[in-house]
Parts: sequence; structure tokens; C-alpha cells
Amino acid sequence: MYERPTLDRPVLIGAFRGWNDGGQAATLATGYLARQWGAHKFADIDPELFVDFQATRPSVSLEDGKTRRIEWPETAFFRAHIPETSRDAVLLIGVEPNYRWRTFAGLIADLAQDLGVEMIVTLGALLADVPHTRAAPVTGAATDQRLVDELGLQLSRYEGPTGIVGVLLDACRRQGIPSVSLWAAVPHYVSLAPSPPAARALCERLAGVLGAQIDVGELAEAESAYVDQVSQAVETDSETAAYVEELEQRADSLDSWLETGGNLPSGEALAAEISRFLRERERNGGNQETGGPG
Repeated sequence: MYERPTLDRPVLIGAFRGWNDGGQAATLATGYLARQWGAHKFADIDPELFVDFQATRPSVSLEDGKTRRIEWPETAFFRAHIPETSRDAVLLIGVEPNYRWRTFAGLIADLAQDLGVEMIVTLGALLADVPHTRAAPVTGAATDQRLVDELGLQLSRYEGPTGIVGVLLDACRRQGIPSVSLWAAVPHYVSLAPSPPAARALCERLAGVLGAQIDVGELAEAESAYVDQVSQAVETDSETAAYVEELEQRADSLDSWLETGGNLPSGEALAAEISRFLRERERNGGNQETGGPG
């Protein structure tokens, strides 16, 4: 910790690169917030005990075109004021660790408690059967019944594989810190490209959770370019184009159904569908990063 910040009613907002970050949407959203809110770094976690550097390698850069500098995988904490509110934010941007998950999550939960964090919001993104031409759907769950009632969320009932987000939420629950988990869906057929639509959707849903206004103008501009570029790539393959059209029809049917009073699928149904998708990817030998509600 470089400094101990004085914070007003802080909320911790966190995202991790890796399994929990399909299309890099969660870390893109959190990094965007850090820039929008003028965040300042005040602490980080030494990666030495938690990261396998053969799996997540450090990178080399040149300073002034001459001096070589090693940049290590970073899990860093930033402080910022949330505009037009009476509260501050602690922004956590990191990489999912390879080792000692309970110790890692415990460090974050202890710091949150020490700083007086009132709520933790984790952002995640999963690969799903959704089209890139429609708004990215976001689901939200909470560990606290009060938050469920106040924010219109649901209690998390997911069962299955989890990532560091799930482990962190469990550590925070043990510390008595209420937590919310927001997940955006990213088209699985374009999983390697950063997803501005999903990042924008996460920021907009987060704004509702915080009762704040978040300017997503830059993300909206990036989303427009993203949709155009992906559409051009899709049009070069007739099979993929037909598949995307089918996904669009599904999405439009669901929107129409909701407008006439239908309800979203239950948390159990969504979790079962995600688990099915993960199993199919494993059987097919897929190795792209994906994630599921933790």
C-alpha cells in the first residue's frame, strides 16, 4: 500500500483478466471507469506468490527506445470519487491468480474491511450464444437479501465451476461485506476481440446499482465500430452469417416476449445453460477463455 486513502462510503468494483473475462469486457469496463473518474493507484498485490509466470508471462517494453523494462502481471487498487454521488470507489483490476486463491481472496477481503467498504461489485463476462448486433445482456446476483430487494437482483444459486470472482465473493460473505456480481454475455464466435458492447452494458447496469450516472459515450462509439467490423467479417462466411441471423431472431423473440409481460429464465435455468455450454466446449477441445456466474 503506497498510501492509505480516506474514503466516503466506499464501494469496491473489481474485475480480473482470465476465465472471468470473456471478450475482456469486465476489465475493459473497469479500466474505462478508472480513466473516466480520474482514479489514482494506491496499492497492489505482489504477483510472486500467486501467478505462474509461464502461464501469464511478464512482458518487456523499451523506455525511450533504449532501456528494457519488465512489466509484471498486476493486481492493482485505485481510488476515485464517483461523480455526482456522496461516495467513493475502490477499483480493482487484476489477473486471475494461478495459486493460493483463498489467500489471495482473503487479502482483498481484509483490505476491503479495513477501508470500510460498504459493498463489493464484481464484473464478469461469459461467452454465450448471443449476436454481436444486439445489446449485450447482463445478469446480476447478490449475496445479501436486502440488495436483492433494493436492486431487483436475484440470490445467486449457481452450482458448477467457478473462478476467482466466486472465491472472492465467498471471502467477502465471510467478512460480512454485501456483494453484487454482474455478468455480461459476449458472442462466443468473436471471443478474442475486446467487446465494447459488453463493457458498455456492464457500466450501464453498474450505474443502476450505484445510483450514479456513468458517461458511456466513448464505449458507444467503440461499440459502433466493433459492430461494423465484426459484421464485415461475418459476411465473408455464409455459414457464420446464417448462424448470426438465427441468433438475432432468438434475441428479438425474447425481447418481444419480455415486452408482453414474460419473465426472464430463472437463475437455475441460466446456470444450467452455461454449464452445458462449458461442457460442450470442453468436449470439443475449445481453449478460449470463458466464464460463468461465480
